[in-house]
Amino acid sequence: MQNRVRRRDFLAGVGVAALTSRCNDRGVPTSDAGPATGAWPEKSPALVLHAERPPNLEMPLQYLGHDLTPNELMFVRWHLAGIPLKVDLHTFRLTVAGHVQRPLSLSLDEVQKLEPVSLVAVNQCSGNSRALFSPRVPGVQWGGGALANAKWTGVRLRTLLERVGVRPGARSVTLRGLDKPPIEGPPPFVKSLDVERALDPDVLVAWAMNDRPLPMLNGFPLRLIVPGWYSTYWVKALTEMTVLDAPFDGFWMAKAYRVPRAEGADEAPDRLAAETVPISRMNVRSLVVQPEAGARVARGAPYPMQGIAFDGGSGIARVEVSVDGGVSWRDAQLDPDLGKYSFRRWRLAWTPTEPGPKTIAVRATSVAGEVQRPTPQWNRGGYMRNAYERTPVVVS
Repeated sequence: MQNRVRRRDFLAGVGVAALTSRCNDRGVPTSDAGPATGAWPEKSPALVLHAERPPNLEMPLQYLGHDLTPNELMFVRWHLAGIPLKVDLHTFRLTVAGHVQRPLSLSLDEVQKLEPVSLVAVNQCSGNSRALFSPRVPGVQWGGGALANAKWTGVRLRTLLERVGVRPGARSVTLRGLDKPPIEGPPPFVKSLDVERALDPDVLVAWAMNDRPLPMLNGFPLRLIVPGWYSTYWVKALTEMTVLDAPFDGFWMAKAYRVPRAEGADEAPDRLAAETVPISRMNVRSLVVQPEAGARVARGAPYPMQGIAFDGGSGIARVEVSVDGGVSWRDAQLDPDLGKYSFRRWRLAWTPTEPGPKTIAVRATSVAGEVQRPTPQWNRGGYMRNAYERTPVVVS
């Protein structure tokens, strides 16, 4: 059983500068990434700062060397500037209402008394690696580190829905957190799941990450976990769930976070897809963690290459690595499986024999048979990148 979470005050240690937007000499907010200042409580100064209001922080790729991402290195992604800065657990409630028989209002302590469940799952932003899209698309210019892997502990969402008694004809469940627009007008951040997905036993309302309370910036006190799906659905500081007898058509489902219906979520800049659908399941992907781009590798000595691979929940069956830019491939060794929603580490010893520049490429195949694409797709949102990643190194 997890230790009970009692109180958390996020304001302690937050400097005024950390809550104010940076502006250039014309008064226009800037978004160029730079090292975090260390003013973000519970977060490592190693994180890369993309925006301050709301805070968006990226983890450098070398920290993917951890099988479970340390809480202080978990990336941070918020959409609205009015993020919760503190939570009074004496008054906090999680409500479940709408098209149900018995509406609920639970304190955190009451939620934690329900049967706990744990699983390991990748948390990945829909726009991870958006900075690699060409032509460039708007949005936070994530490198590859809007990605993490953690053990999540909480109660099944299905358990909560069973307690309220979902009425016949229910179609969707909306999910809302404590974050708010800074001014009147912009829509609140509300996501939804079809009832069938909400009843999946792997969907959790979590209170712990890696056996510790959720950091405030990652959703304290409760966060929805939708394993296998992009983290736009992983609503932070979850406080309100409403069962509807119709599909939900709010802004963050009907307008935002949509991708072309075409295979691979692909479209062309001059021929945008006429039909889009809400983004959902992650596609198969792999990354090189070691060596880093630009590294020098000694000729004639074994070099321990490693990286990660993951998909939307079938698991990883195979990872192949090329040291000649994709001309030839070798099978990598896979570490023990931590669960179908977790990433899986791959390793391969490489003994280079010829000096000069080399390009390492990696591709993964899922248990379901999905294989990474050799060339990048493009879409207007900068979503779902899963092309072979190529890492340049120099053999000397």
